[in-house]
Amino acid sequence: MPNPKRKISRSKRDKRRATWAAKLKPSHLSECSNCGEKKMPHHACPNCGHYKGVAVYTPDVS
Repeated sequence: MPNPKRKISRSKRDKRRATWAAKLKPSHLSECSNCGEKKMPHHACPNCGHYKGVAVYTPDVS
């Protein structure tokens, strides 16, 4: 089984991981048509429970 010939330096490792930041950020958020809160696109609003103007569920208010 192949093994690395040399230790990968911290700078080399960190340069490779520099592109992770863009991938780890949350994707674009859309605005809920009912309450105006930010929500994930194509998901029911976690604040009011509406999706495309229809009440899908009643969120727990704790």
